[in-house]
Amino acid sequence: MYKRVRLKDTVEVPPEELGDVSPDRVKRLLQDKLEGRMDEEVGSVVSVTEVHDIGQGTVLPNRPGVYYEAEFDAVTFDPQMQEVVDGTVVEVVEFGAFVGIGPVDGLLHVSQISDEYLAFDGENQRLASNESARSLGVDDAVRARIVTKSIDERNPRDSKIGLTAKQPGLGKHGWLEEEREKREATAGE
Repeated sequence: MYKRVRLKDTVEVPPEELGDVSPDRVKRLLQDKLEGRMDEEVGSVVSVTEVHDIGQGTVLPNRPGVYYEAEFDAVTFDPQMQEVVDGTVVEVVEFGAFVGIGPVDGLLHVSQISDEYLAFDGENQRLASNESARSLGVDDAVRARIVTKSIDERNPRDSKIGLTAKQPGLGKHGWLEEEREKREATAGE
């Protein structure tokens, strides 16, 4: 999910900063340019951590800055298909729950939460079962598996990650704890 990768990219140093083309200055410019950006190959750039090499500057016609290619380390978030993730419910809607996993949200569709029918309770921002006392609401911790992934590099907010919690070992953490306690109680009999 989180990776430390070595990348290369070009950064523009504005004219007023050309007197100090240091690794710290280039790091700050790379952070401004890349952090939060989504890339199909490396995922979402969370942080630029260290600049290793700064190439020779290049001047382009009709451009005020000087362009430098830099080699640097970055921490990225790249969710993988079938990966099991822990997250927190950030929003509940009629069709499911959005779960924050790292810097992105995944959709846990209502059909992928439980085998029980879950009704939307808009007033309390939760999905609740009429069969049992189970409910899922904002700030609940959940464990889910990534089942779909569509990354939109141009519009990271349009990227989509689909989740499921219907298999054993997945679901709201409170539900998982209840199931573990039941298993321990029956094993002790």
